[in-house]
Amino acid sequence: MRMLMAALLAGATIAMPAAAQERDPGGGGFRAAQEDTSEDRAQQRQLAREGMRQALGGDREGRQERRAERQDRGGDRQEFRQDRRGDRQEFRGERRDDFRDFHQERREDRQEFRQERRENRQDLREGDVTRREFRRDRAEDIRDFRRDRAQDTREFRRDRLQDGRDFRRERWDDRRDWQRDRNGNWGWNGNRWGWNDRNGGGWNRDWRRDRRYDWQGWRQQNRNFYRAPRYFAPPGWGFGYRRFSLGVILSAPLFGQNYWLDDPWEYRLPPADGPYRWVRYWDDVMLVDIRDGRVVDVIYDFFW
Repeated sequence: MRMLMAALLAGATIAMPAAAQERDPGGGGFRAAQEDTSEDRAQQRQLAREGMRQALGGDREGRQERRAERQDRGGDRQEFRQDRRGDRQEFRGERRDDFRDFHQERREDRQEFRQERRENRQDLREGDVTRREFRRDRAEDIRDFRRDRAQDTREFRRDRLQDGRDFRRERWDDRRDWQRDRNGNWGWNGNRWGWNDRNGGGWNRDWRRDRRYDWQGWRQQNRNFYRAPRYFAPPGWGFGYRRFSLGVILSAPLFGQNYWLDDPWEYRLPPADGPYRWVRYWDDVMLVDIRDGRVVDVIYDFFW
């Protein structure tokens, strides 16, 4: 847009009749400058048109690229929403099937219970059982039927709740994966550091040049934040402190969830999601790929 405005101004300036004035050395005033010839004016108009054409052409190419990018993003968003609608319809269909099966089982149990009651009444009429035995068996059958019915209802409701939680969790995972694919994996995501496919799928340690993550300056101003409590090594780790460097594969207990930094920003560290976690190790802090335990970043003597 700036190129277009500049070209229009330049064309207008060139195409204007020569109305500039120059100083008259003899009379002390100003005299009108000589008008340009028709050939000069035609040449000026031609130059103005060429400048406008170049500006419009460059701006048009940029608009086309931005339009194509928006169309691609819109197509991905539409496909994602279509998948979500399909998953929701499938989930609702499964819930309807479960509800129908549950009611069918209840009808079968009720029919079986009624059949047993008819058989018991038949035994009573034929004299196979006494009335006292008949009443006792009938009361036991009713208790068993109600107990089984209540247990089936609890299990059905519990399964429905679990299915709902699983469905919401899968939807959340799908949305997170979609946003990760859209923004790239961890790396520089426009306004913060993280996991980014465009950086080769690895961690970019250039975050130290970002002033927002000046943890050293922040530590000087907030020294108490970095006075960590005593470090207790995980059970089974009897090697004491060892200085780990990049690329080392850690033992699984060393990067357990109990040693993760819940809020890296509190220490002015970049966020670490995806396969990465900031882990405290004695007074050091390490960024660990929890898939295989590899150390991908480390700051020694981070805590006091």
